[in-house]
Amino acid sequence: MGARDAVDADANGSGDQALATSLPLAHGASAIPAVPDPLHASDTSATSAVALMVLARLRPAHWAWSWNRLAFSRWLPPPASGLRFMKTLGSGRDGGFGLWPSASHQGLFCVFDHASDARAFLDSPLASQYRERSDECLFVTLRPASARGSWDGVELASGPPLGAGMPLAALTRASIRPSAAARFWRHAPAAQQDLANAPGCELAIGLGEAPLLRQATFSLWRDTAAMDAYARSGAHQAAIQAAWQHRFFSESMFVRFAPVALQGRWKGRSYG
Repeated sequence: MGARDAVDADANGSGDQALATSLPLAHGASAIPAVPDPLHASDTSATSAVALMVLARLRPAHWAWSWNRLAFSRWLPPPASGLRFMKTLGSGRDGGFGLWPSASHQGLFCVFDHASDARAFLDSPLASQYRERSDECLFVTLRPASARGSWDGVELASGPPLGAGMPLAALTRASIRPSAAARFWRHAPAAQQDLANAPGCELAIGLGEAPLLRQATFSLWRDTAAMDAYARSGAHQAAIQAAWQHRFFSESMFVRFAPVALQGRWKGRSYG
């Protein structure tokens, strides 16, 4: 899905520009400002929870392993301590947003109680398995900035707001009512095409827990202004208006994150 409920999220405050550092998005790309790294800060803060998005393009020899993770990971022991929430996610063909599933692309979204737990996971056996079995694998460490809604009843607490001109990542997800699925997917192609071509969108991938009805999008943006320009115009605005007017969703969540660190390779670009 596109960032369906982005228009419903509160705009973030300007923040403290003195906190900004420089984080290159990718080799050959312009540097964009980033927030301080909470992975090296104290874990005593009430807002110390850290999220991690893993994107993987797995080699054919390991597709069976990735499919087993999609099917059975919810019943496996937690792969790291301090893991508050985890979802193994499929994707559309070539990491896109269509109905045809990808055999190779997969996402893993985790939320940890503390920064130290997220840091430990980066060196965990599961993280190593994704790296070793993928042609491309990207780890994006994230600090929640603003959150609305829930995912399987789990809510994320908002943290310090993003500053003006700061980069952000966005995660949207929705459980689509079966009676609304056909209408939802009629709106999807145009909004998703707009997302792929949106100025300031550095990365976007379609994800999902289950075909048709449990969909998500993860995207990385140059700044809040670029994301809001997409969310509040064109096909996406029409889609979100239809979604709320006709109650397409039984549950939804929208989160804006400060991207703390990017490590790996994705779509031919090296990060970190």
